[in-house]
Amino acid sequence: MFNFLKKKKAKVHINSVSIPHFGWDKVEENESRIIWVNPEQNALISLYFFDLQPDLPTIKDTNHLRDFHRKSIAASGGGIIEVNTFKVQNIPSVKTIFKIPQAESGMTYIASVTIPFKNCSFVIKVQAVEAGTTGIRDTVILSKLLESEEVSFDNDDLQNWFEDPYDPTFKEGTLMNKSEQEKYDAEFPQHPLTIARISISKAIQEVVFKPEIKDLPAFK
Repeated sequence: MFNFLKKKKAKVHINSVSIPHFGWDKVEENESRIIWVNPEQNALISLYFFDLQPDLPTIKDTNHLRDFHRKSIAASGGGIIEVNTFKVQNIPSVKTIFKIPQAESGMTYIASVTIPFKNCSFVIKVQAVEAGTTGIRDTVILSKLLESEEVSFDNDDLQNWFEDPYDPTFKEGTLMNKSEQEKYDAEFPQHPLTIARISISKAIQEVVFKPEIKDLPAFK
């Protein structure tokens, strides 16, 4: 008889999560996504809300997740830079960084965090593209590694330069190269991969969940 006294749970929606947008220009907002663009860095950050069951195969088996994403992105001609599971404010989540070749030259880097629940999910995504003169980071680091003999040529083929970060036997798609390791980001602060990594890390640190998020059943 006292049901009318119970507080109605707030409905989850796109604004149940907020992320830093770095003062970038908002170019789109609707019930499923919000996008901010920084044209000076050829980058964007976006927040997505999917009001349906997540299509992740698992969140407990990291190796299975890596294999799932590895095959999917390679089929599109790209490759993985990172696939890891972690917690965003105690919510099990998935972080990915992919590289995709552009039509003319250079790469597009996409860093994402998927925050899944039983019947919905939120995705934070940073996309940064290589523009202008491309390949500078690759060339500089390759030169250093050739000099140190960490990388070598064998019949005009580079050895130990291209490699999946978790499975050296995988050879499909566009593999990660050694210049794309995080330890080189400081040398190339304006490189799109550096921008993507730093921006997604800041988004993870500063994400804010509204109270209704706590009522969502967990993804299993």
